[in-house]
Parts: sequence; structure tokens; C-alpha cells
Amino acid sequence: MSDTKFDVVGIGNAIVDVLSHCKEEDLGRLNLVKNAMTLIDAETADSLYAQMGPGLEMSGGSAGNTMAGIAALGAKGAYIGKVRNDQLGEVFRHDIRAIGVSFNSTPATSGSPTARCLIFVTPDGHRTMNTFLGACTELGPDDIDAELIASAKVTYMEGYLWDRPEAKEAFIKAAQVAHDAGRQVSISLSDSFCVDRHRESFRDLVHNHIDVLFANEDEIKSLYEVDTFEEALAEVRKHCKVAALTRSEKGSVIVSDDEVIQVDAEPVARVIDTTGAGDLFASGFLYGYTRGDSLATCGRLGSICAAEVISHMGARPDADLKELVAKTL
Repeated sequence: MSDTKFDVVGIGNAIVDVLSHCKEEDLGRLNLVKNAMTLIDAETADSLYAQMGPGLEMSGGSAGNTMAGIAALGAKGAYIGKVRNDQLGEVFRHDIRAIGVSFNSTPATSGSPTARCLIFVTPDGHRTMNTFLGACTELGPDDIDAELIASAKVTYMEGYLWDRPEAKEAFIKAAQVAHDAGRQVSISLSDSFCVDRHRESFRDLVHNHIDVLFANEDEIKSLYEVDTFEEALAEVRKHCKVAALTRSEKGSVIVSDDEVIQVDAEPVARVIDTTGAGDLFASGFLYGYTRGDSLATCGRLGSICAAEVISHMGARPDADLKELVAKTL
């Protein structure tokens, strides 16, 4: 994996997370269902955004979280995602660059506004999320920077994007460019509902274009329509160079054609928020993988990063991951 400018380039849903504290009665006034994640339209998004109090605005999305972890570990990361040339598009661009990730995707000048997840946090710490997907779902093959893909050791894609035909074309284009350049391709299946909706096309992608697969237990069982983890593990070994399969508190299993490695979960004093656990597992694993570490070490790095992110609110690391890894490994 020599002669590369980046370790990992991520492709994903470019979403701005807007977090604001509110009172319990605000949820009722705004007709919001506490603790729910609701998909909303542009008009509702504008209305809710206007009624939010002061808060935090930061780049989000699954692959965005993974790239934040990559940067926090000290690796070189870049990101491809679709935003609009609007206020939140600028917020996304500034924030992801500020954490050390290269982001030069050209913003759309027409079409849907930048995606946002409006998060209302009540005094008890619970989150009520309202997501407008907007521009991020309009990513297509023209948004894939072939030069950038060819300059990265691994191209990492999030399964959440797989819904639209244009995004599928973009993924296949990115995978072909990467492989033509002698690089590797990775994907996270993201969500078992995504897999259920697109099982055949996901299988085709995994079997023909993917070197490193990330999935949790539910996702991998759904992909192969089997009842047990062991059956799914046996199946995925036939098709992927490497699969990193996470199992929550049971840790993870890393499989290749000649190895099956059990990796324990890292101890966590108290689980606060599991948002981003899979995203940060991928950060740690790919950090090790692009350094040439053993698969067992890659799995351990994934576990360390996942344990950090579930120990607090939010899907981005709070602790210094470089320091944490140096101390723990």
C-alpha cells in the first residue's frame, strides 16, 4: 500500500448534526415524539431549526464519524459526500476539515438543502432526533473523485447510502477505480433494514467488489438469510478477503480465508450512548489495517475506539485516541 496520499477515503451521507437542549414541554409544543428518530421534509426541517435554541452544529453521518476517528488516531483521511451551497453545507465543510479530514466535494448549487439531523436533548439526557436527508442522498457517480480514490490505501463506504440507484453507481465506480489503482475497498452494511431492502445487490457488491467488510451480527445474518452467527461466518469467509463482525458485549470476530480471530470487547465502566460504536470500530480497525498490523491487532484497535465512544454522549471521540491506544495496546 505504498505511494498513497491518504490512508482512508470515506464516502457517505453528509449530514450536519444540530444539538440543542430543550425542556420536556418543548417536545409537546413542537409535536415531537420523545426518543424517536423521525424522517422529516424540508419545510418541517426549516421550521424546527428556526425554533431550536442555541446549540452545537457539527458534521455527522456514519462514514463521517469513522473519518473523524481515523483523523483522531493520527491517520490521513479524506471524505466524499454531497452538501448544498448553503449555511449548513458550510458548517459541514468547516467542521470536518477542522478535525483533520480533507473534504473537497463540490457543493450542489441546486436541488435539496444540506441534510441535517435536528437533535433535541431533554434535561434527562434523552435525544429526540428529526432527520432531513436532503442533498446527501443525491450523491452520484459524478461526485466520485477518481484521483482521490486512487490516492488512498482503502476506500470506505457506508451502507446507508445504498438506497438510490445513483449512489449504487457511485459505489461501483469508486470500487473499480480503487481496484484498478491496486487499492482496497471496504464497506459497512450499516443497518439490517438496509440489508433487508437491498439483499441481492448488497450480496453482489460484497462478493465482487469488497475486500474488507464490516457488519454486526444482525446485518451479516440478514445478508445470508441464516439463523445463526456461525452459519453467516462460514458463508462470508467464502467471499471476502477480510470480514470484521461485531457482536456488542461479546466483542468481535475477524475472519479471513485462513483465520478466525475472536476479539474481546474492551471493558467500559458504564455504557452511556451506543451511537457511533460501529463507526468507531471501523476507525480503529482501518487505522491498524492501513499500517499493516495483524488482524488481531486491528480488531483490538477497533474495540478500544468503540469502547471510548460508548462511554459518553455523541458519536465522536472525546478522549485523545492516540494516547488511549498507546496506553491500552
